[in-house]
Amino acid sequence: MFSRAGKIFSRHGRRRRIGWRDLAILLLGGLLAVFATLGYFAYTLPLPDGFTAELDRPSMLIKAEDGDVFASRGVYRGDRLTVDELPLHLLQAVVAVEDKRFYEHPGIDLRGIGRAMLANFQAGEVRQGGSTISQQLAKTYFLEQDRTIKRKIQDMMLALWLENRLEKDEILSRYLNHIYFGAGAYGVDAASWRYFRKSARALTLSESAMLAGLIQAPSWYSPVRDLEAAQAQADTVLTLMQEQGHIDADEAQAVREKPATLAVAPDAHPGWNYFADWAEEETRRLLGPMTADLQVETTLVPEIQAIAENTVARWAGVLGTEEGSTQTAVVAMTLDGGIVAMVGGKDYGESQFNRATMAKRQPGSAFKLFVYLAALDAGFTPDSLAMDEPIEVDGWRPRNHNDRFQGKVTLRTAFAQSINTVAVKLTEHVGREKVIGVARLLGVKSDIRPSPSMPLGSFEVTLLEMTGAYAAIAADTKRVEPYAITEIRGRGRTLYRYSPPPGANRGILPWKREEMLDMLVATVKQGTGQAADIGRLAAGKTGTSEDSRDGWFIGFTGDLVVGVWVGRDDNKPVEGLSGGGLPARIWHDFMTEVYRSPTGGAHAAIIADAGDGGSVSGIPASGNSGLSFQDISDVIQQLFKSD
Repeated sequence: MFSRAGKIFSRHGRRRRIGWRDLAILLLGGLLAVFATLGYFAYTLPLPDGFTAELDRPSMLIKAEDGDVFASRGVYRGDRLTVDELPLHLLQAVVAVEDKRFYEHPGIDLRGIGRAMLANFQAGEVRQGGSTISQQLAKTYFLEQDRTIKRKIQDMMLALWLENRLEKDEILSRYLNHIYFGAGAYGVDAASWRYFRKSARALTLSESAMLAGLIQAPSWYSPVRDLEAAQAQADTVLTLMQEQGHIDADEAQAVREKPATLAVAPDAHPGWNYFADWAEEETRRLLGPMTADLQVETTLVPEIQAIAENTVARWAGVLGTEEGSTQTAVVAMTLDGGIVAMVGGKDYGESQFNRATMAKRQPGSAFKLFVYLAALDAGFTPDSLAMDEPIEVDGWRPRNHNDRFQGKVTLRTAFAQSINTVAVKLTEHVGREKVIGVARLLGVKSDIRPSPSMPLGSFEVTLLEMTGAYAAIAADTKRVEPYAITEIRGRGRTLYRYSPPPGANRGILPWKREEMLDMLVATVKQGTGQAADIGRLAAGKTGTSEDSRDGWFIGFTGDLVVGVWVGRDDNKPVEGLSGGGLPARIWHDFMTEVYRSPTGGAHAAIIADAGDGGSVSGIPASGNSGLSFQDISDVIQQLFKSD
């Protein structure tokens, strides 16, 4: 075997040694390959012509009813500050943890790259990066965040370009004004306002250390999620600052003894994000595309929201804890539709799908509210008699939940005990379209098919729209539109302020509301909703869909209307589920806790105690609207014609 190292073959097969000419050709070829590669990377670099323009992406701060910020959405930016406007210890903290040789290297720190490569090799994994502040700024402005050789070479080239175009202080200023600090805050001033409620100009050493520590992993070290983790990371920053001579041991120890704390409430309530997501959607619906940072005031009452979440958590494992087990949604609103609490599921961290506003499920017998309202308008009363017996409609035979028939019953009993045959009979008598018209009148917007099984809730609706429909009965108004936003401010002025829809409080109902209340109260006192009885006047209705896929209870006391839904996301049957079971118990526990808590006194305008034997929303059970039956009938007929 002949060694081929350092030898090549001539055209005639003879061996000859590599000469200086050959080495020059090889070197030239290598250089051409390097320049070609660098040329390709340079050619594919994004053009930096727009570098001087900062990107504005508006933010949204969402406030609860008490004025406290509990969530943020979008991108929040504060003032763009220069290095001269920022505290020296902030600049030192950032440089210490991110790029200690920032003022020495030309944009690329070869020593730092070598140190990171050695540390990663010894650890057997990537633990350190060698990127400079200039490289990070270049990557943030111009490049994708993928980790490839191409991207790494490009950020080096851009870093050199930046260093050639800008002074070091300008690079550091742009870096601090652009990077992400978590919680929707981009830029150090936004972060200072987000966490400490003050300008970055006034940051203390402890606060500067905490902000500098967020840069590497803003979500992981976010102080609103884990204050102790953020303080521990700040301690690491202080150590680096001390090692690099920016502060002495006494200064570091003083900060460690009194670490930075938040001036805002920590993000200890992830479940509130269901409401925050809906509030964001409503804000965009009201204003259209966002063009300015916004402050959004909402109807959420923190105390009531906490009660709702705690109640759901207590009952979370009742119907199974296996994968795909039951979910729960709760909506609580004032009579005018202001949402004071919303639970969209058991765990926002696992699923951001809001089952209160987005999930469409079969309401079951909760839909019977509209059937009986249409029947009352047609001349029936709670004492009218009907036969609970086997019937057939278009080849379909409805069954009762207990597979029994009671014979002659009053409508009050039929409604309270949720007898299916009577509901179907009433619908066929008054007309399916008329029942659908009542549902539309009360705000149900989902598609309703006029099938024979329609009166038993065999279509799909959201918990939010069904709860709003029940609120219209409680409020003695034509329709209640659920809402979350009371005011939106931006650009230093009010962009939106809630006002009731025109004519919403006219008190003109196309049915006999007091008779409907009679039956709703009977459901809680002696019907399928007895588990919801809290010992004071309450009205409501249960609902269970086919094969126990969905359980509902919607009811009201005083000035609060609450809807509860329980079911599985995969729409599979849930053994043992019924509206009068778990949903009614959740409703009972929630309402009991609300009336027991100081909230009832602190928010008297939101929750009014009707008292035992009193009235619902101040309307006596024997009152009337001042209209004759013929007047009411004429109104509803006109509404149905226009629907």
